[in-house]
Amino acid sequence: MYKFLAFDIGASGGRTIVGNLKDNIISLKEISRFYNGMMLVHGRYHWDIFRLFEEIEKGIKEAVTQNEIPASIGIDTWGVDYGVLDEAGHILELPYAYRDHRTDTAMDELFRIIPKEELYDLTGIQFMQFNTIFQLYSAIRDKLPVMNIARDLLFIPDLLNYLLTGVKKSEFSSATTSQLYNPKTKAWAPEIFEKIGVRMDIMQDIVSPGTIIGELTEEILRETGIPHVAVIAVASHDTGAAIASVPA
Repeated sequence: MYKFLAFDIGASGGRTIVGNLKDNIISLKEISRFYNGMMLVHGRYHWDIFRLFEEIEKGIKEAVTQNEIPASIGIDTWGVDYGVLDEAGHILELPYAYRDHRTDTAMDELFRIIPKEELYDLTGIQFMQFNTIFQLYSAIRDKLPVMNIARDLLFIPDLLNYLLTGVKKSEFSSATTSQLYNPKTKAWAPEIFEKIGVRMDIMQDIVSPGTIIGELTEEILRETGIPHVAVIAVASHDTGAAIASVPA
C-alpha cells in the first residue's frame, strides 16, 4: 500500500488529505482543514503565503502524528497569482490576489500594445483581467519597484513547493493559466514578455505533472518529524487537478 499526502488549497480554505493506494483503489482520509482568504492591506488584496506554508507544515506534522507517512507530497491551488523572489531567494512581497483592482483597466490598455487576435493566437486561452499577463502589465505600468529587483517568478503552488524544497520550477497546468505560455511551441512566449516590458529570465523551467521537484528541506524534516519525502509536481492548478480525477 502506498500513501500520498495532498494539499488542496482554494481561495477560501485548504485541506490536508492522505490518499491510500491499494490494489489500484484509492481511499482518502482528511487530516486537517484550514482557512484561507485575501488580506486587504492599504487598499490592496494580498495572500498571506507564509501562513499557508505554516498550515502545510502543520498538516505534515499531523500526518506524522497519525502515522500516515506518505511516499510523496503534492500541492494544488488556484491559478494566475504569483510571488517574486530576490537574488538571495527571499520573497519580496506578499503575492497580490487576483481580485485586486489594479487590473481593472489592464485588458483594454494591453490590447493597444498586443491586439486581441495576436494574443489569442499566441496563447489560446480565455481573456480574463486577472490572468498573470495583466497582473504583470499592471505592475510594470504602475512602476512597482519590486519588478526592478525580482530575480524569479513563481506561481502560488510553485512558490509553496519552493518553500518546502528550495527548488524553483513551474508546473505545466499552472503555467498555462498565465496567458504567457505558447501551447504551439510548448514554452513561454518571448514576444509577450518583450511587449509588456518584463524580463523572461525571471520565469522558471516548465515541468510536467509527475515530475519530482525535490525533497523536503532539513529544516522541515526537523520541524515536522517526517522522514525524507519527495515533493511532486502534481496538476497544481485546482481545475486541472479536478479534470485529471475524472474517470474518463
